[in-house]
Amino acid sequence: MTNQTHNKKYSLFAKFWHWGFVLLFIYGVAKQVDEIEQLEDKFFFQFEIFFALFFLFLLIIRFVYMSKTQETSLPEDTSKIQKIAARSVHIGMYASLAGTAITGLLIGLFFWLDFKEGLLIDFLTTIHSFVVNALYWLIGIHVIAAVYHRFKKDGVWSSMVPFFREK
Repeated sequence: MTNQTHNKKYSLFAKFWHWGFVLLFIYGVAKQVDEIEQLEDKFFFQFEIFFALFFLFLLIIRFVYMSKTQETSLPEDTSKIQKIAARSVHIGMYASLAGTAITGLLIGLFFWLDFKEGLLIDFLTTIHSFVVNALYWLIGIHVIAAVYHRFKKDGVWSSMVPFFREK
């Protein structure tokens, strides 16, 4: 049964959530705060707060939708360790995405409360950077795993990716 094409597919709405978050994340990275002093700009500061809250709201909805309505597309004969690794990476990405927004909001809160430098803001920016870097690693692992499944031709790639479909 190994390498057999697997027929489980994600719903169109699940694919929309997945690829929509890819685009939203890319946008978030492109417009990220480079220096904390940028938060002095009131419009920029308000936009960052709105974006983080909106992102967190959508992330919660996505997590609930995906966990309640979708099943893994991993073939049944996938090893237990690989299933645990896949689940861990997915949960880690959700936690890191949420952590990125939450630590960003905390930085914004303390910046607004006039803690613009010092130990507290340094600690929060360090935690924020750590969470973002962990997220980059998890995304990398996720992409490598997707490519692995594409070459394995077990149906996992085609269950979510709309291009280079398996035959």
